[in-house]
Amino acid sequence: MCYYILMKFNIRESLFRIWYWYVNKVDKHGEILFMNFGYSDKDQAILLNEQNEPDRYAIQLYHHLASATEVKNKDIVEIGCGRGGGLAFITQNFSPASAKGLDLDREAISFCNHNYTLDGLSFLHGDAQNLRLENHSCDVVINVESSHRYPNMTAFLREVSRILRSGGYFLFTDFRYDHEIEELKKELELSGMSVLTERFINQEVIAALELDDERKRKLVKKLVPKFLHKLALNFAGTIGSETYNQLVAHKYIYFSYVLQKRETN
Repeated sequence: MCYYILMKFNIRESLFRIWYWYVNKVDKHGEILFMNFGYSDKDQAILLNEQNEPDRYAIQLYHHLASATEVKNKDIVEIGCGRGGGLAFITQNFSPASAKGLDLDREAISFCNHNYTLDGLSFLHGDAQNLRLENHSCDVVINVESSHRYPNMTAFLREVSRILRSGGYFLFTDFRYDHEIEELKKELELSGMSVLTERFINQEVIAALELDDERKRKLVKKLVPKFLHKLALNFAGTIGSETYNQLVAHKYIYFSYVLQKRETN
């Protein structure tokens, strides 16, 4: 059974790597700045400028997290920053003292450093399970739809706790198979951080996928050769894809957490 699970993880991880590599190769004009499923709550719609409007639902997931605590004048780190759109949005709209994005994908980091020139915003290559950051060096850590790819969640949480200052916050959203949720809760309990809020947001994520479906299909048609359409549409979570169906059936549980590092004397 362990061998089967490991093989399944390796296949899934290989597909993710291929997909991210492909996006970095074909998206020459920065049309794909976000790679999360998005968030839509009709009672919490936010005002966006014309430039950001196409990415509304992906942005709203970042806004959902960043508005959960005070970010202004804080040192923040996003682990798994991807192509940088989320952290750039937070930097522009929440005014942190500094914002640092890390990702394992070197080409994504190169893209970020080439495309964003905001004061206080920087990007560097890094492994979520072995961060090259100083102890107690930030106030807020953000992690958006990235941790499901990590082979060692305990090591990742240990690193988050290590780099956070006493009383700092971990803003965390992602999905897991339904049978993995209890194990995740145990890992969070043992992380050295306290869970302040826990939400399961399948409804809001599904709503975003439905509202953003047409735009995503157009992007896939534009950027992806036809023989890869099914794979791309699944990664995008378009209506009728396996990913979408798993979220609707609650086989995938999409969650949102706010954790706080316990105060030390």
